[in-house]
Amino acid sequence: MSESAADEEKSRPRFHRAYSFGIVTAGFFLVSWIGQFVFQAIAVRNEAAQHGSPFSWADFYPQFLASTFENWQSEFLQLVWQAAGLMLFYFWGSSQSREGEERVEAKIDALLEDRGIDPSGMDRDVRARADGKGS
Repeated sequence: MSESAADEEKSRPRFHRAYSFGIVTAGFFLVSWIGQFVFQAIAVRNEAAQHGSPFSWADFYPQFLASTFENWQSEFLQLVWQAAGLMLFYFWGSSQSREGEERVEAKIDALLEDRGIDPSGMDRDVRARADGKGS
């Protein structure tokens, strides 16, 4: 293993730290889905007992899957659209995202000018460093 590969391996966070948000979210999802399963099974069992019929897994699973997909449709699709839609609009450069970037640039330029630094000179320096020409 080369030295740069070893350094990269050391600087990379461990799996649980790198994906902690996803792991916690998956845990919440599983706990809530198992809870839905258990409580819906109890409700279907009680309803079957009220009608004098035995509990049937064949009757339960279609109800469970229907309620699961109904919940996913009403909740997750809304959230997915909000996240994906906002990401697309930001990527496409909606007027709101451009306005925010322009305001931040104006504030940074004002701060640089206040300190006696030429913002256009700073842009040249940053570009030169990015191209590998600066020190």
